Amino acid sequence: MLREQFDNALKESLKARDGCATSTIRLIRAALKERDIALRGKSDDTEIDDTEILDLLQTMIKQRRESIGMYTQGGRVDLAEREATEITVIERFLPTQMDESAIADAVSDIIQETGASGLKEMGKVMTALRERHAGAMDFSKAGGIARQALS
Repeated sequence: MLREQFDNALKESLKARDGCATSTIRLIRAALKERDIALRGKSDDTEIDDTEILDLLQTMIKQRRESIGMYTQGGRVDLAEREATEITVIERFLPTQMDESAIADAVSDIIQETGASGLKEMGKVMTALRERHAGAMDFSKAGGIARQALS
């Protein structure tokens, strides 16, 4: 389903002559193809699933946020703005992001369901969060909230 969205968005950006959107979507598709090729040697599947695609998109956003910080420090505001525009394009394909209170609620629900009681069980909590909220949650924030709740 997401792959079709990428194809349609690429066609729309080409028609609209939106260079930034076109190049960003092409980068996404290239990263997908790279992951698909890597998967072929490891399993019988030929393509990564939507959950893994959402993880890929989250990673791409995280990389761009780091780049914005570096470009801003280096005085390259033009490149920082380009990265911010790319983030906007990538976010179009993600589900609505959870705010901090929703993340805290989800973490507490998972902790209650799994019966986690200490930091040793943090992996179990994070795995359950990734399964249920892939693409909709900032897992670095969730990790901090979970660590605080479990300690």
